[in-house]
Amino acid sequence: MATPPRKDAFAPPGVTLAPAGPGDLDALRRLLGASGLPVADLGQPGQEFLVARSDGELVGCAGAELHGAAALLRSLAVVPSRRGERIGDLLLRAIVAHARGRGARDLYALTTTIEPLLARRGFVRVDRSEVPAAVRRSAEFSSLCPASAACMRLAGP
Repeated sequence: MATPPRKDAFAPPGVTLAPAGPGDLDALRRLLGASGLPVADLGQPGQEFLVARSDGELVGCAGAELHGAAALLRSLAVVPSRRGERIGDLLLRAIVAHARGRGARDLYALTTTIEPLLARRGFVRVDRSEVPAAVRRSAEFSSLCPASAACMRLAGP
């Protein structure tokens, strides 16, 4: 049974969040590609995505790759016409809660664009060598994200 969309108290009017389904893959590819984010490994096992919708239209997404007690935050994107409406912040909070609910204590991110948003939500820069080996072996970490990307960690409670 599919999980119904949910309204978040902090969501902009008309925006709902739900787990991405198989029918969302093409829309995710288009949004991520248009945002300059990796799509080559999209849909691989261990990836879980949330999507934000407004009037039935996909307006944002966020994903996490689960690696036991660690997760790699990936693919946080919002359509350009809806940026600045707190949708990215909503998705970030939701994917962190989702990953933690699935057993991840620490979350890691590689970013060339959203370091200020991540920092506002408690992520701090770390050296790549501090990232667990399972996360470092992910395609995004090992080959898809540039070496110049900031590596950040949100430590568990």
